[in-house]
Amino acid sequence: MKRIRRTRTTALVLASAAAALAPALVGPASAAEGTSYLQDPAGGEKDMKAFRTADKQHKVEGQLRFHPGVVYSMVPRNSAKGDPDWGAQAPDPKTLAWQPKFEFAWAVSDLDPVKKILTLKKGKHPVTLHATLWKADRTKAAEVHSTVQDRPATGSVVLPGSKRIACDTGEYTVEWQLTRTGYGSVGGTLKWDADCAQYRRAFAEGTGGR
Repeated sequence: MKRIRRTRTTALVLASAAAALAPALVGPASAAEGTSYLQDPAGGEKDMKAFRTADKQHKVEGQLRFHPGVVYSMVPRNSAKGDPDWGAQAPDPKTLAWQPKFEFAWAVSDLDPVKKILTLKKGKHPVTLHATLWKADRTKAAEVHSTVQDRPATGSVVLPGSKRIACDTGEYTVEWQLTRTGYGSVGGTLKWDADCAQYRRAFAEGTGGR
């Protein structure tokens, strides 16, 4: 199975599929228009969940973007020799699957001793990132975990899931947590539907149903 080949043929197919690129949503989660990820909390790049320590000296902010990541194989287009698109390749709907990635963003703030507000974002911090993708029956479909002792005060990282997810296997729940050791944690959940019908329709339209 291959990722998208950036040929002229696949570009035309993907143009037809553009409307199908936003992942299927279940419940209150939302995907920004024109994006192919789900975000918690909903909103833009700067929207984050926040936790403040009881002494008001520190703040931990975090965000998760779940990228379902559709993948598929390319097969020869069903056209006759001499046709303009003879010899070209097209996506094979039968090989559709999901290859999730988990994108974490964070910010750690400390109290400015002069201004007396949480503005200082500097130094290195022990930050742990964790996310689990659960099936409806609460069995694990995918999991990522990363602990680094010297992450910058602000940053982001993408952790690839280790497993592919079959199409049309129902609703999943993403649970995530971001922890700054000694300060506290933020986290949340997202709902995602593994339905692939929108991609099959888009591919059929982009190839004339062939």
